[in-house]
Amino acid sequence: MGSLSYSERAATIVTETSLLVSALHGADLSVRVPSAPDWTLNQLLRHLGHAHRWVAEMIHRRVPETDRSFSKAHSVSEYAGETAEELGPWLTEGAALLSDALLSVDVDDPIAVMVGMPGPRFWSRRMAHETVVHRFDAMDALGLPFEVDEEIADDTLHEWMTTLLPFIFGTRPGTAGLLGTGALYFEAPSAQWTVDLTGSAPRVARGEEKWDVAARGSAFDLVLAVYQRRGTEGLEVRGDAGLLAEFLAAMRF
Repeated sequence: MGSLSYSERAATIVTETSLLVSALHGADLSVRVPSAPDWTLNQLLRHLGHAHRWVAEMIHRRVPETDRSFSKAHSVSEYAGETAEELGPWLTEGAALLSDALLSVDVDDPIAVMVGMPGPRFWSRRMAHETVVHRFDAMDALGLPFEVDEEIADDTLHEWMTTLLPFIFGTRPGTAGLLGTGALYFEAPSAQWTVDLTGSAPRVARGEEKWDVAARGSAFDLVLAVYQRRGTEGLEVRGDAGLLAEFLAAMRF
């Protein structure tokens, strides 16, 4: 189930947002985000804050299924000219609203269900890791160093392997071309994963199994690779590098 508990994920949303806000003082929010070049940093921050508020509202409303009709997270093109002093308190408030909403319900309450998973369980993970990855995006845009706890990085990688990878294969027809190609092994000090693509559907397993290509690095270096934030930079790659490149290109989330 990953490294973090439900309450720890709720807390991560707040602490990661706080770290993000603390790095924004005096920043130029008009800079483009390298990992999301269609967005400025201003727009990325609005995206994250709206995502927090949207999930908090779904939890408060106790909607039975995930409802994107009132999400503003991807309607951010009009935002420009805002300052960190304006957005910082708004981001902080939204993270607290989401954390409080999650902690007000049970992890397995049938609210905002997504991919068959109770919404509190799914969205606590998704929003914790969304916040971590977008904090990286912001630090990258500003040229600032980034660090994250290994336990959080491991939890982020766990979600990607067990939830996002199957979701991507289930919703993107183009990924079918990867099936029947081979197996990939991802190794971090705290976690090892094998992604077997030799069959008619992807199979993900903990630990090392027979592989055609292996990528080794820290848990967050692997996160950056599978999220296509940094390619294979910082990873030790052995075996069929072409298979790894093809896989990662299809997996961007």
